[in-house]
Amino acid sequence: MKQILPVKTADAAYGKIQNMLATLGDPFTRLVSPKEYQSFKITNDGVLQGVGLLIASDRETGKLVVISSLEGGPADRAGIHSGDELVQIDDEVLIGMDGDKAASKLRGPAGTPVKLKIRSEGATIEQGEADMREVKIIRENITITPVFAAVLPHTAPDGHLAKLGYLRLSSFSQNAVADMEKAISGLENEGAESYILDLRNNPGGLVKAGLDVAQLWLDGTEVLVNTVDRDGNTFPISVTDSHALTHDPLAILVNGGSASASEILAGALHDNGRAVLIGSKTYGKGKIQSVTEFGDGSALFVTVAKYLSPAFHEIDQVGIAPDVQCSPGDVDGSARGPFSGAAGIEQDSCVVTAEHQLGIF
Repeated sequence: MKQILPVKTADAAYGKIQNMLATLGDPFTRLVSPKEYQSFKITNDGVLQGVGLLIASDRETGKLVVISSLEGGPADRAGIHSGDELVQIDDEVLIGMDGDKAASKLRGPAGTPVKLKIRSEGATIEQGEADMREVKIIRENITITPVFAAVLPHTAPDGHLAKLGYLRLSSFSQNAVADMEKAISGLENEGAESYILDLRNNPGGLVKAGLDVAQLWLDGTEVLVNTVDRDGNTFPISVTDSHALTHDPLAILVNGGSASASEILAGALHDNGRAVLIGSKTYGKGKIQSVTEFGDGSALFVTVAKYLSPAFHEIDQVGIAPDVQCSPGDVDGSARGPFSGAAGIEQDSCVVTAEHQLGIF
């Protein structure tokens, strides 16, 4: 018979193990509770029950910041946007809590309420309660469709109607590759002549999905990424029998919310000369982790190696610098940025910059 520890005993045991792991100096080597690991698996499967927020802990301040609010989801409808700070969930203040644990508290059965206290982007702690708002949200069943696609028509310098294919990839879940393949094929059929792949605020997910998406854009035997183990041995991972769905020009949009598999994909396409990078420096998470699931549903994440780009550029704690710097608002201050929806794409200043780089104007 499987022995189940009382909650307080289990919490104490988890705490001791976490303290031991902290001595390794790697914040990503960690033990996660059964609830947190279930949330991790749900996210990668592309289906969850929650409010539709992607959050992360700010490296400098430790604040829990909204990376993105899923378009059309409960949080988005409640007016929560990228850059807002998550201060409290129900009655629990989030000071010192990591992003994964906070995310697990946001999830729960569809139909159940959760109360959030939010501080708007740009507000300061000195402003106190005046600039915070409380929002009650009902959790829903959310199918995460990670790919959004649209055709942006423009009149080219020679006078003909040029069609640009815009693709936004919000996460690397199980369905990311199939959805991306379908979207590219659809845009090709609509006559797209060049592409923008928007990876801004994409925190990563399944690394294999990132590698497989890269192969949709590449031919031959190019190196996708290099792995370096603890002994310093380097092993390349290369394209396997790949045939690009399109050879049209490609620009990739990145920012500080682009992490992990996003950085692997951006590095693979950039270093192989397939794409120009536009935006701001990426997050800088290039670790390879092994995951061991235990009988009680908890799991141990252990960093075993790191990634380097095909050109051997460091990713971890460094990030990838774009070829062309841009941030939303550089051209049009009214643009909300990468999550403003179909109507706002053409007003997004970084999209405009990419269009110029691709020779649309």
